[in-house]
Amino acid sequence: MQTAEIRRLLQAVPMALVLVDADQRVLAANPAAATLFGQPLEGRSCATFLRHPEFLNGLESCLSGRQQSSARIVLAGVAGETHLAVTFTSVAVPGGEGVLMAFDDLTQLEHAVAMRRDFVANVSHELRTPLTALAGFIETLRGPARDDPAARDRFLGIMEREAGRMMRLVNDLLSLSRVEAEERRRPDARVDVLAVLRTTLASHRDPARQAEVDLVLDAEEDSVAVRADADQLAQVFHNLVENAIKYGAAGQLVTVRVRRIAREPVLRGPAVQIDVIDLGEGIDPLHLPRLSERFYRVDSDRSRAKGGTGLGLAIVKHIVNRHRGRFRIESEPGKGSRFIVILPAADSDTPRATPG
Repeated sequence: MQTAEIRRLLQAVPMALVLVDADQRVLAANPAAATLFGQPLEGRSCATFLRHPEFLNGLESCLSGRQQSSARIVLAGVAGETHLAVTFTSVAVPGGEGVLMAFDDLTQLEHAVAMRRDFVANVSHELRTPLTALAGFIETLRGPARDDPAARDRFLGIMEREAGRMMRLVNDLLSLSRVEAEERRRPDARVDVLAVLRTTLASHRDPARQAEVDLVLDAEEDSVAVRADADQLAQVFHNLVENAIKYGAAGQLVTVRVRRIAREPVLRGPAVQIDVIDLGEGIDPLHLPRLSERFYRVDSDRSRAKGGTGLGLAIVKHIVNRHRGRFRIESEPGKGSRFIVILPAADSDTPRATPG
């Protein structure tokens, strides 16, 4: 087979393929390989675009033994690590023997494995503390505190709080799982954002009063519609308002502002922006990019003390993604925080759904 025919054959394969001769010079490479290494490869020596020892050893082993070999390599780049599985296969090329190298990009798989590992570790850590506390108190109640009513009442109160913490964690995990399962299916019902917000704020009046926080709804209209799942939308606003009350209470005011946007550039159309604004102590900009990650907390002890699970903003992000919207956070230390949700506006002919 001639080099031109080999080149056409490689171009038909989506996986990155590189064909080299006995001198380790590239005879042909498909577009996927050029994209992977960020440069044209034909005519170049392998060592000029990939000098990883495992790669070079695998190539030399295949050339010398004329048998298939493989290697796993990790490349460090500006955007992060790239994980590659390389298969070397001896093939006949014009003028002698060569090697066909197939590069399988495993970066996304490795990332998913790392996320799953971290997720299991985080859940285990979150559950271990309350479970350890419960086991210790049960042992105490069966022993030294068996006949001590005051100690028994105090321990039972702590056990109730720890059990409630585990229940909140399990409920948030189930919510996150449901949202992720539905994330590819976009809601298409017409929902009145202001109706959902009024219901949400009403349900938070008592906690806000106890925290000495005023809740204010700032809207220019009586009704603003978006395409949404009413229950999930309520969950977004519940999480954001609850966070504002818990962590922005020092400002004594939480404002929920609703505004129409004639054309939102990213969404490419009319949109509705909902801002949940507190005047509390604010957040260091260093933390802002990671706030919506699962279990990420600015202050772990404070969050746990206030009953936080570390999943609220992750749930918000996934719900907003499902609605094809945008979610971002703006904050400065000492100037409060603004949690911004931007959703596509509803089409006038879409059937209406009332919030449940």
